Amino acid sequence: QVELVESGGGLVQAGGSLRLSCTASGRTFSNYAVGWFRQAPGKERVFVAAITWSGYNTFYAGSVRGRFTISRDNTKNTVSLQMNSLKPEDTAVYYCAANGKKDTIRLFVQDYDYWGRGTQVTVSS
Repeated sequence: QVELVESGGGLVQAGGSLRLSCTASGRTFSNYAVGWFRQAPGKERVFVAAITWSGYNTFYAGSVRGRFTISRDNTKNTVSLQMNSLKPEDTAVYYCAANGKKDTIRLFVQDYDYWGRGTQVTVSS
């Protein structure tokens, strides 16, 4: 079992930045690849970014590529999502998730085994 807790959400103006953190407890965190997803009101949960266990491989959704950066520190059991140049359309609840295929990048909700409860990000225009 892996417990994930997101933090760092909040209200920011368009063009601003936020840094989300996902902190894990339980099993060895470095055994898992981690993804960030987001869900806007009335919409499905969608992929944002993912990182393999080593941090060597990352992948981003087209809508955030060049603005968001995912990173991890396995010594601190933490994965971060640095979000720059935020837009109103980035408003959503952001979730981190872990999957045991640690060397792979997974894009779909069903590929992940463990989920946090989410953190709200609101970008005002």
